[in-house]
Amino acid sequence: MFTSLRARHASGHLSADSSVPDEEIGERELPDCFFHSTRARLEDGGSPLGCCLFSGVRSWKKRIARFKNNVHCGVYPASLSSLWATIGALAGVHFSGKVAVPYDIVERVVELLPGRTNTWQVVACTVTGLSVWLTCTYTLRYTLKMLFMYQGWMYESRGAGSKVSKATLLWLGSVKLLTMGRQPMLYSYQGSLPRLPLPSVKDTMDRYLLSVRPLLDDKQFERMEGLAEEFQRGISKKLQRYLVLKSWWSSNYVSDWWEEFVYLRGRSALMVNSNFYGIDAILLHPTTNQAARAAVIIHSCLLFRRLIERQELEPILVQNLVPLCSWQYERVFNTTRLPGIETDRISHLSDSTHIAVFNKGRYYRVPIYWKGRILKPCEIEIQMQRILDDQSEPAKGELHLASLTAGQRKNWALARHNFFGKGINRTSLDAIEKAAFVVCLDDVEYNFDPNDPNKLDQYGRTLLHGKGYDRWFDKSFTLCIGTNGRVGFNSEHSWADAAVMSHLWEFVLSEDVETNWYKEDGHTIGTPEFEPPTPTRLQWDMPPAALKEIEAAFVASQDLLSDVDLRIYVHDHYGKGFMKKCRVSPDAFIQMALQLAYYRDAGKFSLTYEASMTRLYREGRTETVRPCTIESSAWVKSMVENKLPREEKIKLLLTACQRHQKGYQDAMCGKGIDRHLFCLYVVSKYLEVDSPFLKEVLSEPWRLSTSQTPHGQTSRLDLKKHPQCISAGGGFGPVADDGYGVSYIIAGEDLIFFHISSKKSSHETESNRFAKQIERSLADIRDLFEKK
Repeated sequence: MFTSLRARHASGHLSADSSVPDEEIGERELPDCFFHSTRARLEDGGSPLGCCLFSGVRSWKKRIARFKNNVHCGVYPASLSSLWATIGALAGVHFSGKVAVPYDIVERVVELLPGRTNTWQVVACTVTGLSVWLTCTYTLRYTLKMLFMYQGWMYESRGAGSKVSKATLLWLGSVKLLTMGRQPMLYSYQGSLPRLPLPSVKDTMDRYLLSVRPLLDDKQFERMEGLAEEFQRGISKKLQRYLVLKSWWSSNYVSDWWEEFVYLRGRSALMVNSNFYGIDAILLHPTTNQAARAAVIIHSCLLFRRLIERQELEPILVQNLVPLCSWQYERVFNTTRLPGIETDRISHLSDSTHIAVFNKGRYYRVPIYWKGRILKPCEIEIQMQRILDDQSEPAKGELHLASLTAGQRKNWALARHNFFGKGINRTSLDAIEKAAFVVCLDDVEYNFDPNDPNKLDQYGRTLLHGKGYDRWFDKSFTLCIGTNGRVGFNSEHSWADAAVMSHLWEFVLSEDVETNWYKEDGHTIGTPEFEPPTPTRLQWDMPPAALKEIEAAFVASQDLLSDVDLRIYVHDHYGKGFMKKCRVSPDAFIQMALQLAYYRDAGKFSLTYEASMTRLYREGRTETVRPCTIESSAWVKSMVENKLPREEKIKLLLTACQRHQKGYQDAMCGKGIDRHLFCLYVVSKYLEVDSPFLKEVLSEPWRLSTSQTPHGQTSRLDLKKHPQCISAGGGFGPVADDGYGVSYIIAGEDLIFFHISSKKSSHETESNRFAKQIERSLADIRDLFEKK
């Protein structure tokens, strides 16, 4: 039932013991440049004692830094300096004797202490100052939290000549007043973010019925109204009471259930169904050297990780004022989804000092630190080149090993328990799962040619599923580097949403252009300060039964990926610039084009999914926007029937866009439909009560699933200076067997990328055909505004 909510759901929870055995990786015949894993680790830190000391010192330094940062974030918008100032001021007033401390607070505290010596009076001033400061600090924090609950700013008109309401102006000034003077850290706002509001059942029912009206005929709609009314008058009251309690005691009444039931409990394959991908800035090509580009991208990822660890990454602020929740950044690195029989679990480590690299069927453990610092790109390039130069063959079963992570979760959980629970297999598997992330040095080129769209399509397929065995689909993300130096990533979905990976990717690409990392010959700049730690080849001992499981997973992965029909359409006729001239939200503009394209393609309207974020609230993830509305269907019919004058069509389009924008704003503000219904359904399952209404609603297929890839999340990248340094976005697999998955990124004033996926086995869909319908729809909308 849950799998019908969204296509990309898969999961597993490991039942096997996760302790690391004492066995060390065995020696293997390798070229002279490769050494035993123990020796590689000792070279990274020196002698055995030095290795232990380095690891321990680094761990404690990180703990102290994390504690310090947590204190700073915990008192925001106040500062620790204000604490010392408060204590000093109280002590000065108290000891001067010229001015009495209000209410004689210090004297009253002194009376409770053993004596009246200067030492005890200083203690009294300290206790009093701390109490006053804590009171003021938490008053500020809760005032800020109350201000962030205000949603009126979201609905303010932003058109030319519009005026901001007095309430919003007052709110604006208050927030700026409370947050001025201190630079926030990544998690500074977490304690001030409000909880996701729980809508009433009546409001959700009203919104739901309004959203399905264009999809149902009169008889079907009358039946649905009856089911909704029966549910609202009956069991919904009991279910809602449980949700009210959960909304009080939990940080977010949706997110934990969404992660567990939509992702981790899904038993289908992660590849195509759940994982998503991201593409390079294809208009740039800084180097064709695979090892050099890999080194720079790896180094940039590690810099981003350090910013997260130190909480120095700037929190994202909407309108440069309202913060988004930063909770999901905690699991970008050092994170793996572990398979289980009935449910998966997410394993996150506080630190990892190595990455795992895959090349030509072989896995390597690669240290990324030396004497407490991150390796330089020129040093990492040497490591990558050593791997590329290795001529050894994969061990038996090693080539297709990652197919296990691509297939059914239960099968992988059983195989992991039976064949990877001890010995060198366990040690090698730990090296992958406990890595900061995985890197795949592919043996194919990633190409983009404006005159040959098939090359970009193949680029996308390579990142989405690869060969079915060359991506570790369980890892939070896998960096993929082609032989010609182009890059991309494949990301697991349960730990975070695409916007977080987009932020990392934007940072990585900006680092590529803001810092001149490459020489004229394509190699990285700089001179290594030492001989970099040597990559260590991981060892495997696969019994015949394990080889059989790996081969079965490989065959299943080939069946799955061969059914993917992916088309990446580059729309360069116009972009955001023209949409703004039409005074229409770019997202609403594109969603209307998609509605028109789908109606022309399928001959009917369909339930449409658009992902919106709820990160204005603590631990918020996503909410569903339903772009197929009464207003959008009226405009689509006017375009298809072509009976109304141009002015009337424009009016209908503007009305539909305004309605869509309102639905998007409602979703961001916790007034969506689907997450509330989802949680009501979960409660009904816990209570073992049946609801025909919820069962029908949550089994409705999303035949058109869409998502916009955000950009502009980092202030480091100046797009005016580097207009071509923008990713081509990314995509995901189709949600329904007979539907489309469409991801798009508005890449500039005159450029939009559409990533369109479907299944070849479906007779209802064809990605290339749908791309042409999108192109036609966008052209028709332009003609509406330009032709007189």
